[in-house]
Amino acid sequence: MEPNNELRTAWDFVENTGRSIFLTGKAGTGKTTFLKTVIERSRKRPIVVAPTGVAAINAGGVTIHSFFQLPLSPYVPGAKVESKFDFSKEKRKIIASMDLLIIDEISMVRADLLDAIDNVLRRFREHGEPFGGVQLLMIGDLAQLTPVVTPEDEQMIGAYYDTPYFFGSKALRQVDYVTIQLSHIYRQQDASFIELLNEVRNGHPSAEALAKLNSRSLPTERLEGAIRLTTHNNIASHHNESELQKLPGYAYTYHAEIRGTFPDYAYPTAETLVLKEGAQVMFVKNDPSGEHRYYNGRIGRVMEASDRQLTVYCEGDSEAIDVEPLVWENTRYTLNEKTRQIESEVMGTFKQLPLRLAWAITIHKSQGLTFDRAIIDANQSFAPGQVYVALSRCRTLEGLVLATPLDAHAIKGDQRVDNYIARQESEAERSIKQLPMLKQEYERYLLLQLFDFRSILYLQESMMRIFNEFFYHSHASLTQMHNQALQNLQQHVASVADKWRQKIQSMPIEALRDTDFLDRVKRSAEYFAKQLRDILEEVIELSGKVETNNKQAARRLGNTLPDLRQAQLARRYLLQKIAEQGFSVDTYLHEKQMSMLDAFPDEALKKSKRQRKPKAPQAPKEPKPKTWEITYDMYRKGMNPDLIAHERNFTLGTIMGHLARYVTSGDIPLDDLVPPEHQQAIEHAIQKVGADNNTTAIKDLCPPDVTFGEIRLVIENRGKTVMDGHL
Repeated sequence: MEPNNELRTAWDFVENTGRSIFLTGKAGTGKTTFLKTVIERSRKRPIVVAPTGVAAINAGGVTIHSFFQLPLSPYVPGAKVESKFDFSKEKRKIIASMDLLIIDEISMVRADLLDAIDNVLRRFREHGEPFGGVQLLMIGDLAQLTPVVTPEDEQMIGAYYDTPYFFGSKALRQVDYVTIQLSHIYRQQDASFIELLNEVRNGHPSAEALAKLNSRSLPTERLEGAIRLTTHNNIASHHNESELQKLPGYAYTYHAEIRGTFPDYAYPTAETLVLKEGAQVMFVKNDPSGEHRYYNGRIGRVMEASDRQLTVYCEGDSEAIDVEPLVWENTRYTLNEKTRQIESEVMGTFKQLPLRLAWAITIHKSQGLTFDRAIIDANQSFAPGQVYVALSRCRTLEGLVLATPLDAHAIKGDQRVDNYIARQESEAERSIKQLPMLKQEYERYLLLQLFDFRSILYLQESMMRIFNEFFYHSHASLTQMHNQALQNLQQHVASVADKWRQKIQSMPIEALRDTDFLDRVKRSAEYFAKQLRDILEEVIELSGKVETNNKQAARRLGNTLPDLRQAQLARRYLLQKIAEQGFSVDTYLHEKQMSMLDAFPDEALKKSKRQRKPKAPQAPKEPKPKTWEITYDMYRKGMNPDLIAHERNFTLGTIMGHLARYVTSGDIPLDDLVPPEHQQAIEHAIQKVGADNNTTAIKDLCPPDVTFGEIRLVIENRGKTVMDGHL
């Protein structure tokens, strides 16, 4: 990407300040490129999350819900987020040692979800800091995809939030973040078309702009080879199937190879891809060979198709492209214990031809793509930003045709977004003017952070209250030790640190780089490390041996003691490293990460386990039942699939998959799981599209209350019937 002052400014905020950033801009301004640059080049430890599975796969990250182990239900401010499965030692380490949280497609993130993230980060990092003190990089465009809010969600969170957009987050309102608006558009070059898109983006196009746009309401045949962008998935699927059936010749089926864990909602293309010679297709991945033969969003036609080979011709090329299956990875973040680096571990793979039928796709799936020719079928738009997303996929006005003229009501704006953007523009100007000062002050910011012991003092105050309330009589001497430890922390650490921080705050920036000052930093680090060890080490060790039958006391002690142990160890280790190596930004960032990891000995994560009496010998355990056997046993006891899915915290599709085994074996009649009228509708749809087609095509022809699980059960039962006929 060519030099861009706005992107350079964003980079400086990410890399050389502790300020959080909202990076926004019109479609095609380089937001995705910037995200990838930060991942590859930043000295900070980033974690990338996104609100949907497809967005996460595309960004090289994971979904917000999976990383933070959040329920799918709305979050109510002040509620404690309880995960069904506790955070693993490795996940805690990753959260504690990361510097930067990148949230892609932030426009789709609801305010309550951002507050749930804040809740988790405070739990495992700095309790008193928004988002646990983590720097945020939020990337997205509020004029494009919007958050999904069902009537049920609105009923639950409406009393707490004045807007569902991310900027309504109560935690984010406590963060002094900067908004950076990217203005240089790389996708379109025509100034008049860019101006037209701007009016649509703002949600209030003039009569002249609307007339100019509607001048493209032409016969769709005028744009040969164009892709149709539609508002609804069933419209796109029906159009693709209809066009495919019009083609003569044999339909070849290409099945994806799925290994490990790869959720179906994140599939980048069809699990079962049906193609014919002459089919219009779109590539859904960039060419990994480096030859740039195709890219994500490029349109072409199938020239030759067979069981062993498939070639696609794209306009402008001298020869057709031999298309080979490619692999997508579903990853999770792990910690490499040897290198101490956060890495991506592949949980599963999806291998398929990098193609999808492309006579039509939904506007939602076109997000991030670029087309030379497109037919826009958006008069049924149902959400703010849909029309803008569709139009902005096109390079030129001449490259688009409207299937029907657009009414003004189809171009929806949102006043809440308009008001927010207006406020942020002035705030952005102020923050950007501060950038040179913030870059200079970054060293001071980190020094003040190094000598900030408030969280340790807070935790020790909590420990003192616990012992005074529950252990004053049973552990009088240890209670006195905690009281004395708090006094010593206040006198020898907090009071001294406050004066030292005031001195650092008052010094000119040049003096912070003076050799004498840096030597003083080393001596100060050595002093505070020794004080933390002398004041807290023994009292923490003795507290870990306390036993109690009082459940409330055990719970509070079990929550607070590990946090105090981890906080003081992490700060001690960091201070010791600074005392040895001296202070610099790079040294501080690296050693802070390593100290966080070193503060996680196994015993620090065991919630202060008490000494227990030896257990009596136990009889050998019976083999653990298979997961589908557990489901079948619950079903035999009278529980329906919905209730089983809820109790086991599985999707309904997974539970139906378990029960499908017993339908096939004859232990469960199909009529018990699929109503006869649903069977009839599914069979009717299968007769039209075939049982080998993907289940989405079948679902589109069925009533809305027919589920994917029911479709799979009917298909498997058909297979059983056929097999029974052969035996």
